[in-house]
Amino acid sequence: MSLFGERRVAAIIPARGGSTSVPRKNIRPLGEKPLVAWSIEVAQAVEAIDQAVVSTDDEAIAEAARQYGGAVAQRPADLATDDALVIDAVRYHLRGWHEEGRSVGVVVLLEPTCPLRRPKDVRACLRRLAEEEIDSVATFTDAALNPHRAWRMENGRPRSFVENAVPWRPRQELPEAYQLNGGAYAFFADRLPEDSIAPLFGRTGAVYMPEERSVDIDTEMDLQLANLLVEEGLAGG
Repeated sequence: MSLFGERRVAAIIPARGGSTSVPRKNIRPLGEKPLVAWSIEVAQAVEAIDQAVVSTDDEAIAEAARQYGGAVAQRPADLATDDALVIDAVRYHLRGWHEEGRSVGVVVLLEPTCPLRRPKDVRACLRRLAEEEIDSVATFTDAALNPHRAWRMENGRPRSFVENAVPWRPRQELPEAYQLNGGAYAFFADRLPEDSIAPLFGRTGAVYMPEERSVDIDTEMDLQLANLLVEEGLAGG
């Protein structure tokens, strides 16, 4: 029995061609395969997901997606710019599928830039979505910088970012802090607000992922780190 009954579950993998920080990022090699392939293979390994769909404006990315068994959904150029929101591309595809008579009930959003996630991370998100009274769920990891140690500058003078914070306190005494890692989002498609700018909305849930599976590839150094973790077998089980 499916987690979601008759609802179709689609994994959407947003992979536009115009990356500036890491040119051609989504087809750059990580290990022995292009970056986008890692998300496709994770989606294929999760039993509850009916189809993995790569949303792209780029033919080279589309070809790489097909090579690894992913379906391809073309998105228009205006939804593939630096300023475009991923959630707007998701809405575009959901509307198109609905008009074609193959509506999606649950969306799993897998960003290629967090390639070291595991199927178990995605399964945990889907279990929470299916079993709890929530609308959306996302993966988190430990914050790279605790907000109590962050600063703002006002006219060249440092001020604590969190009012009355004491950044000198030992790490163990600071409140726990987490950040989204882009590993996975899952949500009910018909509950996505039209004005939402994010895939985490309504009643929300969280799934924790460790640091070694949460590398976010935004720079060349991030890509080198991810390759090192893969080569050394340190990406976590």
